[in-house]
Amino acid sequence: MRLPRLLVLTDRTQCTGSLVDTVAAAVDAGARAVVLRDKDLPLPERAALAEQIAGLLAPVDGVLVWAGAAGGAGRTAVHLSAADPLPEARPTLLGRSCHSAAELTRARAEGCDWAFLSPLAATASKPGYGPALGTAGLAALVPLGPPVFALGGVAPGDVADCRAAGAHGVAVMGPVMRDPSVVGRYLAAGA
Repeated sequence: MRLPRLLVLTDRTQCTGSLVDTVAAAVDAGARAVVLRDKDLPLPERAALAEQIAGLLAPVDGVLVWAGAAGGAGRTAVHLSAADPLPEARPTLLGRSCHSAAELTRARAEGCDWAFLSPLAATASKPGYGPALGTAGLAALVPLGPPVFALGGVAPGDVADCRAAGAHGVAVMGPVMRDPSVVGRYLAAGA
C-alpha cells in the first residue's frame, strides 16, 4: 500500500458542518487518505469516527491513518507524534511528525514509511512550532528522512515548490476542514 501525494488531516473544530460530512465532501473531491486526529476525543468515540471515515474511504480504495500511539494497536496505518513511542506491533504503514533534522533521522532509523515535516509556513493551527522552514529549509531536510509530506501553512500554490524541494507530497488540515472542495485545487497542483 502506498500513500497518495495529498494527506488530509482532521480537525472537527474547523469544520463548518460535521466532521464526517466534511470528510465525505473531501473524498468526493478526490482525497484518498485521511489522518484522523481529534485526539481530545475519548477513544471509543474516536474509534467510532474512524469506522465511519474508513467506510467513506473504502469505495475509493482510500486509506485511514490513525494519529497517535493511543488506540493505534491493530490499525493498518498509524501516524505518531514526534514524542510517541514506537508501537509494540508495527502497523503496515507507519509515519511520524518531525520538526528537525534529528527527528527526521530518527524516523528513518525507525523504518517509518513517511514523515510529516513542519511547519512549511506560519500556521494558526499549530502556533509555537517554527520557525517556518520555507522551501529551502524543506529541501535541506528532505534527504535525511523517509518520504516527506510538507505540513503547516501549505496552500495549493505551494505544492509544486514542495515537490520540487523533494517532498513526496503535502499534508493539509485547515483549508480542507474549512472548505473540502479545495482538495481539487491541491490535486490539480500536483498533490
